Amino acid sequence: MAHLFRQHHQLRRMGSRGQPEESRAAILQAAAQEFADHGIAGARTDAIAREARVNKALLYYYFKDKETLHGAVLESAFSGLKASVFQVLDSDLPPREKIMAYVGAYFDFIASNQVYPRLMQREMMRAREGRSTNFEKLIKNYFQPIFLRLSEVLRNGIAQGEFRNVDPAHFVPSMVAMIVFYFSSAPVMKKIVGFDPLVPERIAERRAAVLDFISAALFRTDANPAQGARS
Repeated sequence: MAHLFRQHHQLRRMGSRGQPEESRAAILQAAAQEFADHGIAGARTDAIAREARVNKALLYYYFKDKETLHGAVLESAFSGLKASVFQVLDSDLPPREKIMAYVGAYFDFIASNQVYPRLMQREMMRAREGRSTNFEKLIKNYFQPIFLRLSEVLRNGIAQGEFRNVDPAHFVPSMVAMIVFYFSSAPVMKKIVGFDPLVPERIAERRAAVLDFISAALFRTDANPAQGARS
């Protein structure tokens, strides 16, 4: 009992004085990669602790089990995405500039966090099998609020004569797919096109192509051009 008390006390000191935010962030980053590579069933907490350079006991101090850690990884990923895109969606930009700024912000976030598309794919597979404990929360807190706000932007643009009369239920997933699929399919595309799609210059080319494609699909040609389509 005395040994357990000393260990708990040591972990509390590590958590309160041993750079707790940095340690937690390192664990989440290492866990995101491990879960993306192996799924929650195949992920090893030993590997996560080793990659994060923390004691395994400290990992369990922050996260009681692997399922809790997995939920925290998803929460961190999608709260970051929501914060990034809502900076744009909450702005006073006109519809054309706002939709292009949203696409750019979404693309830049995924390009900087390329492990997230694979995390989401795995979680959707778990949800289809009825094994996800996080999916409903992700929909309620992140996917639905972003979709509703984007739908509002699209409707405003349509009402102002700036956008074609598109259905948000189809157009929003299409925008997301154009971004996410590029990164999740990179290993296959590398073999098809003969170059690495994930080097910086190719990512920049893809960003420009996505913006161009979405503006061509959405903007009415008889409306005034917007600077956002060319950014």
